[in-house]
Amino acid sequence: MKKFLTATAAAALLSAASMAHAEDIKLGILIGFTGPIESLAPAMAAAAEMAIDEVNTAGGILDGSMIVPERADTGCIDNGLAVSNAERLIADGVKGIIGGDCSGVTGAILQNVARANGMVMISPSATSPALSTAEDDDLFFRTAPSDAREGQVMAEILKERGINSIALTYTNNDYGKGLADAIKNAFEEAGGEVTIVTAHEDGRGDYSAEVAALSAAGGDILVVAGYLDQGGLGIIRSAMDAGAWDTFGMPGGMIGDSITQALGDDLNGSFGQIAGSGGEGSSMITDMSAAKGFDGTSAYAPESYDAAALFMLAMQAAGSTDPAVYGPKIMDVANAPGEKILPGELAKAIEILKSGGDIDYVGASSVELIGPGENAGSYREVEVKDGAFATVGYR
Repeated sequence: MKKFLTATAAAALLSAASMAHAEDIKLGILIGFTGPIESLAPAMAAAAEMAIDEVNTAGGILDGSMIVPERADTGCIDNGLAVSNAERLIADGVKGIIGGDCSGVTGAILQNVARANGMVMISPSATSPALSTAEDDDLFFRTAPSDAREGQVMAEILKERGINSIALTYTNNDYGKGLADAIKNAFEEAGGEVTIVTAHEDGRGDYSAEVAALSAAGGDILVVAGYLDQGGLGIIRSAMDAGAWDTFGMPGGMIGDSITQALGDDLNGSFGQIAGSGGEGSSMITDMSAAKGFDGTSAYAPESYDAAALFMLAMQAAGSTDPAVYGPKIMDVANAPGEKILPGELAKAIEILKSGGDIDYVGASSVELIGPGENAGSYREVEVKDGAFATVGYR
């Protein structure tokens, strides 16, 4: 009888240990569901959750733990809201944060919340060059490339299109200033002239004064380093109304369906670039997202899928959900050596890691994490044709 009780107790202990190990794992999705890029947030969140669903359908990670996403809002440019919601996510027990989105709030979350709590962040869209050198205690990664690279790409595109001078306006925050500096420096190094660089504020109803100053300075085109749902749209609309320009250079924060829906054919001929890559991974996430009912080519959706995937694969590789333990594995699973992993292959990746093998996560955005934990950077070149963005190449 005693032997039976001992065996029963042992079985109960094993069962309890198994159940404890298979507890749900929360991941925060902390992006701007309101604010200047709110039209991009639904696809970004859906892409991250698609990666989570893929892993859960395959049985989860760490011997059966399911991943539970928890959404929260940054407002994109609202540091107070972003920090408060990051603190709430940590209080709710998340083991990692997919986000932030816009660069200013991402820096605020990193310095005020992530470092204080030892929490890993992977941003799919924060692109300020300042984040490359920010003190981060090795907690911050991003699947989007730095704007330092985007400035070089934009300068190449401008020169190839025969543009010799530009007027440049930027949204008055860390993202806008960093990107404007990168574009100005790269374009001038390529022999171009920047006639004026001036900031604009988001949320204003009238941008005629800003456009008047830009127009007085002149330039072959106006480059708008802003947000498609806020001041960037207002600047372009005001410039069109004034007859100042009819063609615009549009960096990543300006690329999305909402601006072409707002301006239609009037925007034809305008062009720009956004983080993105061609190839098999891009095609696969396009098909996967279509089956889920959202647009996987939307700005920063591929990078969001990849951010979620890196969290789960790093946890599996480390055998732990402790950020201090799995954080160092992010660079390992993202880079060679190892078997290349594309979208839809997360179950295969988990099995390889379980058996002690190595993976090289390529994902939807050709992930290759360099020194500061950021994507080396491929860009999709776009042009507005027939009132919609069309991809014209990759760089």
